[in-house]
Amino acid sequence: MSSGELLVVIGPPAVGKMTVGRAIAASSDFRLFHNHHVIEPLAEVFGFGHPGFERLKEAWRREVVEEAAASGMRLVATFVWGVDLPEDADYVRRFVAPYADRGLRVSFVELYAGLETRLVRNTGADRVAAKPSKSDLEWSQRHVVEMDAERMNTDPDRPSPADAVIAEHRHLRLDNIDLSPEQVAARVLAWLEG
Repeated sequence: MSSGELLVVIGPPAVGKMTVGRAIAASSDFRLFHNHHVIEPLAEVFGFGHPGFERLKEAWRREVVEEAAASGMRLVATFVWGVDLPEDADYVRRFVAPYADRGLRVSFVELYAGLETRLVRNTGADRVAAKPSKSDLEWSQRHVVEMDAERMNTDPDRPSPADAVIAEHRHLRLDNIDLSPEQVAARVLAWLEG
């Protein structure tokens, strides 16, 4: 296998994707590209829902991943994936293509935790500092609850469009309710080496 690797950390809002990504980067040569690296500057300029926000969000993500793949970087990327949405599956397939098309390894780590745990994590100072759009905690808590109506984790007993994309790559599901970010990072890195 060539140099370079993409590790995609997925799961619902406030499950710990960014925090786990940071722990993985701190314990390895992976670089972190979390979802809000793109969202925050674009939201500040355009606001959510603006056509420019949506168009540039995808373009920026694609450019970063293409450059990272071309330079053989080990990259951790995070985002929320509506696993029942065919358009999200198409987006993820395009997102990982710069690595997959070069024969570089792509792996998915899927975090899951119950709503109560995620609501507690949603109010963490580190999360709010890295994601200013979440600083209105009342709105942010409501958003996490509302998003819980959508399925953002796969389930072996409930097929989804996400399954076909994930099946093309390595996939690890982790319940991280009782695990620290460092414990999750250690498990993920051991799994990647195995």
